[in-house]
Amino acid sequence: MLSKFLFPGIAFVLTLVFGFWVSHAGKPYNGLLFNVHKLIALGAVVVTVIQLVKVLRGADALVIVLLVVAALCVIALFASGALMSMGKLDYALMLTVHRIAPVVLAVAMVIVVLMLNGA
Repeated sequence: MLSKFLFPGIAFVLTLVFGFWVSHAGKPYNGLLFNVHKLIALGAVVVTVIQLVKVLRGADALVIVLLVVAALCVIALFASGALMSMGKLDYALMLTVHRIAPVVLAVAMVIVVLMLNGA
């Protein structure tokens, strides 16, 4: 079961690496790095959803709740990233959301994987 989440996990780590790289490159954002970061993030979401659909049959209610939390974190990440790149709203607030959401997302997904593995 863990092997099914290896590629999504690697994609998540790559998203973080490119996100840090984009952040440290400063504003205005490097177009190539920024687009690679967005595409890897989108790919990670797609691959994760595909893998979860395969293993979610008969899942506990807690798993479903954690997946909803994870989905909300993904939405928050895409929205805050877009708003930061456009310079909309309060940049500091969006940056805080963009820093907290991946931590909550990672914790929720680790718990989901452990629960689906019967740990």
